Amino acid sequence: MRATALIGVKNEGAFLIEWLAHHRACGFTDFLVYSNDCSDGTDLMLDRLATMGWLIHMRNDGPHPEGPQWAMLKAADKHPAIVKADWLLFCDIDEFVNIHVGDRSLNALLHALPDATAITLTWRMFGNAGVIEISDQPVTETFTHAAPATFAWPWRAQLFKTLFRNDGSYRKLGVHRPRSPDPARAGMARWYDGAGRALPADFPQGRIFSDYTRDNYALVQLNHYALGSMQNYLVKADRGRANRDTAAFDMSYWVERNFSAFEDRSILALNASHLRAELLADPVLGPLHHQAVQWRRARFATLMQQEPWRALFGRLLMTPPSQVLQPQDALHILIHAQTAAKRDSLKQS
Repeated sequence: MRATALIGVKNEGAFLIEWLAHHRACGFTDFLVYSNDCSDGTDLMLDRLATMGWLIHMRNDGPHPEGPQWAMLKAADKHPAIVKADWLLFCDIDEFVNIHVGDRSLNALLHALPDATAITLTWRMFGNAGVIEISDQPVTETFTHAAPATFAWPWRAQLFKTLFRNDGSYRKLGVHRPRSPDPARAGMARWYDGAGRALPADFPQGRIFSDYTRDNYALVQLNHYALGSMQNYLVKADRGRANRDTAAFDMSYWVERNFSAFEDRSILALNASHLRAELLADPVLGPLHHQAVQWRRARFATLMQQEPWRALFGRLLMTPPSQVLQPQDALHILIHAQTAAKRDSLKQS
């Protein structure tokens, strides 16, 4: 079985080795990685990893009027690594597949859901937990506190990425799910959630978030380390969004993702430390990794010479972890959201 992970990266060399080692240990056999206008040496690390046989590296330097992520997805649609894959997953470098069944591998997950043509990997948000400084420590070991398994708001915290069978049912890649379904194969789609439940017809056609009042993690979850340390968050905000260049990383993004009430160390059961050590020991790759970490520290120091960045950093320091809304509190939002959804549905009909 060929399971291919597709990602796009910009100035994320500090996290690249951990992400690759984890997903190789998880069972992904192939990686197609696009780099976007890197300044920290990420592209050089990818060149080295390609030489070592770990991945395929494609440069995706701009400008990209539609955003680098959509440009990458369009280019990847026809790439041989995508065409030849049996299973596909598009995700980001701050997202880690965390399988809870069997030996925690992709094979074990697919064995548990033999009829599946697509599996929704629902985000579990891992908060900042008060970590301030940039450090050269594994993300999965540093950030171990997350959102609860079920909660009522915000719905964005229950978005998913889709692991799907590359059987021709969909003709285009998408950010959260494959796109452009083939009408001739529509009735054959078998979508399951991360708890192993068969999903209704709106999922194969267009849904991008799970039912956030249900526990979606019994078999698999997608650990989403969207924030990282406060210093790293400033560097991330400076980089900008991959799919919408005009949408900033700001305090609203931080508050909607900074959940730290529940400890979850389950991902550490899949030990990829030997693969990380192997990659860091490479005489070319190891120094490039350390240079990328230093680049982030230097970039943070440069940003802090400007008042808007100092103000944002101050707000991060002052803001406690986000409160998990109870259902009765979330109703103050949900009743209005439901009214708006009904209004929009009537307009479309």
